[in-house]
Amino acid sequence: MLIFRGGETLKISEIEARLQEITNPSDPFIQALGRDERKGAQKALEKWMRKLQKEREQLEKFREMGRFEDALRSHGCRLIAGIDEAGRGPLAGPVVAAAVILPEDFYLPGLNDSKQLSEKQREAFFARIQEETLVGVGFASAEEIDRMNIYEAAKKAMLAALGHLPAAPDHLLIDAMEIPASYPQTSIVKGDAKSISIAAASVVAKVTRDRYMQEMDEKYPGYGFAIHKGYGTKKHLEALMKLGPCPIHRKSFAPIKDRPAIRR
Repeated sequence: MLIFRGGETLKISEIEARLQEITNPSDPFIQALGRDERKGAQKALEKWMRKLQKEREQLEKFREMGRFEDALRSHGCRLIAGIDEAGRGPLAGPVVAAAVILPEDFYLPGLNDSKQLSEKQREAFFARIQEETLVGVGFASAEEIDRMNIYEAAKKAMLAALGHLPAAPDHLLIDAMEIPASYPQTSIVKGDAKSISIAAASVVAKVTRDRYMQEMDEKYPGYGFAIHKGYGTKKHLEALMKLGPCPIHRKSFAPIKDRPAIRR
């Protein structure tokens, strides 16, 4: 059976346009489309069903990742800050932390641990998070990392991010760390994949750091910072042997600290 409009068969392009407006699988149009024997019509229906299933899965995932926030709100907390950092492992550049407070009605389908997202997704999510949430960002430089070690530097960056929030939080959700702050806090192992607030913070921290390293690529050319963001890739190690470290390299990190030829 074909789909008709005023006695005329709907074109496949018209069916696709109509499907963009429908979200309910019980819609009469969907029921009728299921009886349309044209291959193009069935492909359009299958594509719509896959899209609907993906949206449902994203909603379920988002709700699952919001359970820590929901539990805190049920106990009266309203401003819940998720905190995460980016850049513990690289040989160069700062460690960057972000603190993010999401509004209660915030919804961003697909939001997840920044490491699970493409650069394009991170950039798009970063824009939404910056526009719709409260954000604070903190840095700890390579020099500070060398002086106090990466763990303490990460805590310093987190405290700085917390201090840059435009509002004081009621509770902190932190990815696998505790920080010396006066606010009640919960440390969550792999929190960037379990808490939507921490996931948002992971995106902000990652994008902020990546953009910084792109700027450093212009300031210190030859190392490839815009590509590897300071991580120890083959190209980066070759550049270190050729050029030696620059001011944003972490002198306390191997192989820089272990090889005199690199430290020159």
